[in-house]
Amino acid sequence: MTGVHATGFEELDPVIHAPKRLAAMAILANASTADFPFLREYLQISDSDLSKQMGALEKAGYVSIHKNGRGRGALTSYRITRHGKRAFQRHVDALRAITDGDRAAG
Repeated sequence: MTGVHATGFEELDPVIHAPKRLAAMAILANASTADFPFLREYLQISDSDLSKQMGALEKAGYVSIHKNGRGRGALTSYRITRHGKRAFQRHVDALRAITDGDRAAG
């Protein structure tokens, strides 16, 4: 394709780009915290899938995980980190650059 370039592609974050993680990051970018039951319901995924997705975000340093209590009564909550906020904003900016570029090329 002539005249098309990859503006924005290089800024896409593969950790954030996965749909479930992107949705979770969007929630956390706009809330002080979100707890496990809320995210599970909002994303409509299983406990194990949510744990896997949030574990990947924690491993990347994008979210912090807080556990309140032990056993059945424990509540897990998540908070986006500063590093996560910056990464999410770069990712969103890259998506905008790609979609805006598509409009400009048409």
